[in-house]
Amino acid sequence: MNPLLNTFQNFKQILCVCPCCGELHRLSDLHLKYRGAVKKTWLDDYAGKEGVLQKREDSFLEKEKKLREIARGKGRKAAAVVFNQSIAPEFQKMGLNPYDIKPVMHPIDFMVFKGMNSPDNVVNDVMFLSQKTKNKDLNALRMTVKDTIKRKDYEWKVARVDDTGGIEFE
Repeated sequence: MNPLLNTFQNFKQILCVCPCCGELHRLSDLHLKYRGAVKKTWLDDYAGKEGVLQKREDSFLEKEKKLREIARGKGRKAAAVVFNQSIAPEFQKMGLNPYDIKPVMHPIDFMVFKGMNSPDNVVNDVMFLSQKTKNKDLNALRMTVKDTIKRKDYEWKVARVDDTGGIEFE
């Protein structure tokens, strides 16, 4: 048996008499208090250092959050420049927000969630974009997708991925 648990079990066997009322109590049930000055122990020092460390960690997490937000903004600006330089001219002519375009690659090349990155975050249109191809099998798959959408024979679920890689379904 664990020595600490054994000690606690022994405390349950020690009975005390209250000097005020004369009732019997178990030592393990007492809430002991001391009115005089208590000598500092190593545990008090440890708790103090732990508190300081916790404050530093909280401060670091707050700074990290701000730095991530700044980095995210810089990354988005840089991505927009790269996107506009490398995107197909057809997409540029459509005036789409680059962050609304998500690559799927098979059988549809891209999906566009118009308005997803607008200030109000409301998707007002979903578009499927693909380059024309002479591949009969790929065209057959695309027609299947088109027919499924026309029949409304699908279920829509939104999955959000957080900064740590966790996925949450809405």
